[in-house]
Amino acid sequence: MATDTQNGPQHVAIVMDGNGRWAQQRGRPRLFGHQAGAKRVRDIVEACPGFGIEYLTIFAFSTENWKRTQAEVSGLMALFRRYITREARELFEKGVCVRFIGDRVRLDPSLVKLMDELEDLTKDNTLVNLTIALNYGGRDEVARATKRLAKEVAAGKLDPDTVDEQTLASFLDTCVLPDPDLVIRTSGEARISNFLLWQSAYSEYEFTPVLWPDFTPEIFKGILDNYSKRERRFGAVLS
Repeated sequence: MATDTQNGPQHVAIVMDGNGRWAQQRGRPRLFGHQAGAKRVRDIVEACPGFGIEYLTIFAFSTENWKRTQAEVSGLMALFRRYITREARELFEKGVCVRFIGDRVRLDPSLVKLMDELEDLTKDNTLVNLTIALNYGGRDEVARATKRLAKEVAAGKLDPDTVDEQTLASFLDTCVLPDPDLVIRTSGEARISNFLLWQSAYSEYEFTPVLWPDFTPEIFKGILDNYSKRERRFGAVLS
């Protein structure tokens, strides 16, 4: 299942949408779909090295997802705990470096502890950099970064006249990551839903009707092949 890795993306970000609808189509509860979606994550992570992808960022839970029913939110949090516990050793052994982005303040301390432990366990891995956006929102991220930047200015550690795009970017959750080359959203919805707003300023976008639990490595490859044919100009005019 070869693909053009030379012209392919280095960093792919995915809005994993459609788990609930996938379950409902089968007459099952929404959490059944989320469980199937978690299994699909493993397939896509494992496919990344063969596709030349060094960085994969997935949108697991947004700052807006707290508006869902208490039963679904509680089920998702339990699923995150199980995923980290069950997958930690395999992620480590397969060379995956895991990072979490988002505001951890609202998360249960027991979940945050598991997140911290997984990050520490895999911090020296380099095969694939997997970033999981958990309690993440693009606007919230920029607001938190701005607050940290303002504190540095107030403390006299930063000259406000020197603040530029790179300065603000250094305060973002993603400061150690390259910007995504390609953002994919599954399930047919054509919106970005507050995901990586700053970082995706010049990303290519792909909206696919496929629901996330059905998003196979073969479908992933097809999108990557399409990406390799695009001409990225970053605001310039190429001759």
